[in-house]
Amino acid sequence: MSEIHSLAGPYVLHALDESERETFIQHLRGCQTCAAEVAELNETVARLADDAWSVPPPVLRDNVLAAVRRTRQIPPARPVRTQRREPARWWRHPAALTAAACLLVAALVGGATFAVQEQRLRDERAATLAAQQELARTQSVLTAQDATVRTSNVAGGGKVTVVASPSQDAAVILLATHSPGAQKAYQFWLMEGTTPHSAGVLAAGQGTATHLVSGVNAADAMGLTVEPAGGSASPTLPIIAEIPMK
Repeated sequence: MSEIHSLAGPYVLHALDESERETFIQHLRGCQTCAAEVAELNETVARLADDAWSVPPPVLRDNVLAAVRRTRQIPPARPVRTQRREPARWWRHPAALTAAACLLVAALVGGATFAVQEQRLRDERAATLAAQQELARTQSVLTAQDATVRTSNVAGGGKVTVVASPSQDAAVILLATHSPGAQKAYQFWLMEGTTPHSAGVLAAGQGTATHLVSGVNAADAMGLTVEPAGGSASPTLPIIAEIPMK
């Protein structure tokens, strides 16, 4: 029967009943076209089920859409001479409907996954570029002709060093001390008179860092405090290290 060629999709998706499945398996043994189609669809389904990808193959979406285009539709039924019947529609065949729905979902999922992974790659590239730019800026401050170096002890042990460049309006803070604790974090402050401005907060538990700060020319001093993880809006006393900036 000619409509048996349309069962490749339902067969791969296990949408055939036992009788249809046995019939189609017999057909596969003698039909190279259907065998090739089943192999391609099996590969597509296997890839969609694999959650080990970090980035989906670029050909995934094209393969799924191509599979949809290759899926045969059930031809219209021949009219009976003694009774006029409405031509059969492929969407009224449960197996074909299931196959079409699954392939459509696969195409949508594949496209959505590809878009998400592409956005993730763009975010990673942006983060890498930002890190490279900060490294270049840090090196520029450290090698500036007008760079000055100031150091202070940290209460409880350790040191904090500030290398500031007025021409760059920036400073590099080098901290080397003990961990503040798992739920605590060191936070830097730029003091303009008696007004503090946060200059960055380290990760919880981090005790060593190289930190770039911009806009330091207006600051009178740099201070260091211990804050709750994530930092605070204003310094928590006591200030455990303080370095004059002028």
